[in-house]
Amino acid sequence: MAVNKRSKYTSKGERSSMNRTITNSIRKDRTYGDRLSNQLKAWAKGKRTMVTIENPNKNETNKRFIRVEGNDSRAFGPWRREKSES
Repeated sequence: MAVNKRSKYTSKGERSSMNRTITNSIRKDRTYGDRLSNQLKAWAKGKRTMVTIENPNKNETNKRFIRVEGNDSRAFGPWRREKSES
């Protein structure tokens, strides 16, 4: 019998195994509410989330939207998650 001398092949992950049109249609099916719901669940579990909101400073016309952390009062409301002491 022949001895296999080949090492295990590991993919570089350069190309997707799914059709691009299928991937895009799945992405378009998700609504903004679904995305916000998932972010809120992750935030409640204690994970660091970033939320995109309208810029409160109307003078910055080149930045219509800004990203804020989930703990920011402008993200999910005026309440903050307590810092877990681990």
